[in-house]
Formats: sequence, structure tokens, C-alpha cells
Amino acid sequence: MTTLARTSTRQRQWRGAILAYLLVAPPLLLMVLLIFIPATQSIARTLTISVDGQPGFSFSRYAAFFSDPISVNNLLFTFQVTLLTLAVIFIVCFPLSLYLRFSTGRIASAVQILALFPLFVPGIILCYALIRFLGTRGTLDTLLSLVGITGYRTPYLKPEAIVIGLVWESIPFTVLVLTAGLRQVSDTLIESARDVGAGDWTIFRRIILPLIVRPALIVFSLNFLGIFGSYTIPYLLGPAAPQMMGVFMQQTFGQYRRPDDAETQAVITFLICAFVGFLYVRTVASQRLTREEE
Repeated sequence: MTTLARTSTRQRQWRGAILAYLLVAPPLLLMVLLIFIPATQSIARTLTISVDGQPGFSFSRYAAFFSDPISVNNLLFTFQVTLLTLAVIFIVCFPLSLYLRFSTGRIASAVQILALFPLFVPGIILCYALIRFLGTRGTLDTLLSLVGITGYRTPYLKPEAIVIGLVWESIPFTVLVLTAGLRQVSDTLIESARDVGAGDWTIFRRIILPLIVRPALIVFSLNFLGIFGSYTIPYLLGPAAPQMMGVFMQQTFGQYRRPDDAETQAVITFLICAFVGFLYVRTVASQRLTREEE
């Protein structure tokens, strides 16, 4: 009977494992076909040149990219806008998340609704709304004129407009993730700290900050990926030069008819985002392992 029971248990385990692999196979296959294979082919093409009709290995495309001042300026501009936007996102969203975590009542509910409202506004609608609001003789300029403030300089078609648009678009996701991370901080833990004489600053520094590091890294990684490769907001709100990489790739491919250069730009963008994506995957995996150990 013991042998039969063991055999039956092993069969159930095998069936469960096969079923699990079958469930995972379709999305994994889709990722391989739509992401990994095209990305690998693009990387291979950018490292291959034709010499006397024979393919050869070369970094010439990347050397051309980094020797071109316009390309380098656009890449640096993309980093600058991305990092500045991330900093403003944390400055705006972290206090907001703290308030939503530790506050209750109608005001907190109203603030949460307002924080999530941009989630339901399409990006192109947001851009045109900001153009009408921030542009010359727009809503903001009119309101300032009514109270006697003149000399308004619109951020439209400047890097500041890109930052404003991207921050607005990123608020809902950031608030949701940070608030969910803050909810891991139990009220019992905070009350215990208060019982032994800890003040608000000590609780924030010794309890809340260490527990919010992983959610903050997740927010940083996912926002970085979305901002670094963004197109609609930088195209409609940003300057003609320098350009963010998403706009630069489209212009190189569509207007300048240089698909090889556009592919090189895409691979460089992909490699940068892949590195940040690795940090995200590592953070999520370490969090899962910690939970399993607990």
C-alpha cells in the first residue's frame, strides 16, 4: 500500500508539473516570438556589415552613433529628462502616498480619486489639454494676467513641458505602488515604536524607509522604462532639438529614411532599458524569495 501511495503521489506531482508548464508555455512562447527573437535579430544586424558581399562583425554602427554629436546629445537629453522626471515623481508622489496610507476620511478619499484620475486620461488628450493650459495666452497665462502677474513664459515646446506631462501621466501608477508598499508597514509596529518613545521622524527613518525600499525600486524601474522610451508626450510637448530617443528614432526612420541608424538607436535604447529591467526582475525575485523563507 505504501508503494502504491508513493506511486500515486508521484503521478499527481508529475501531472501538476506538466499542467503548470502547459499554462506557462503560451505567454512564454509569445514573449520569445515577439520580444527576444526580434531583439536578438536586431542586435545581430547592428553588429554585422557586408564586406565584399560577405557578412562580417563590426561595431561601426555604434561608433557612428557615439561619434555623432546630435545622437549623443539626444541620448544625454533623454537621460536628463528621465532622471529629472523620476526625481519630481518621487517628490510629488511619496508624500501623497504617505498621506493616503495614514489618513482616512472624505478628504483622503477625494485626494485618492484625484491622484488616480490621470490613469483614465489618454496621453494625447493630456498633451492637448496641457497645450491649452500652459501655452501662450492659455488658461494659466490668462489667470495670472487677471491677478496682475505679467511676463509669463510658457514651458510649452521646452524640456519642462515634457517633465510636467510625464509626471502627470506617472502619478497614478506611482501612488498605487507606493501606497501598497506602505500598507506592508503594520499599524501594530508603529504603535509599538511609539510606546517605547519613538518620534515621527525616528519611525519614518528606522521603520518606514527600510520597508519601502523595494516598492520604491520597482516604481523607479518601471517608470524609467516608460519614460525613457516615451514618444507621444515628448513629441507633442517637447522642443524640436534636442529630442528624446523615442522621437529621435521615429524621425530617423520615418523622415530621414535611415532604418539602419534607427535600428541602432533602438538597440541602444533597448540595452539601457534591459539593464534597468534586470534591476526590477532582481528586486521582485528577491522579494519573492524572502517571502518564501518567511
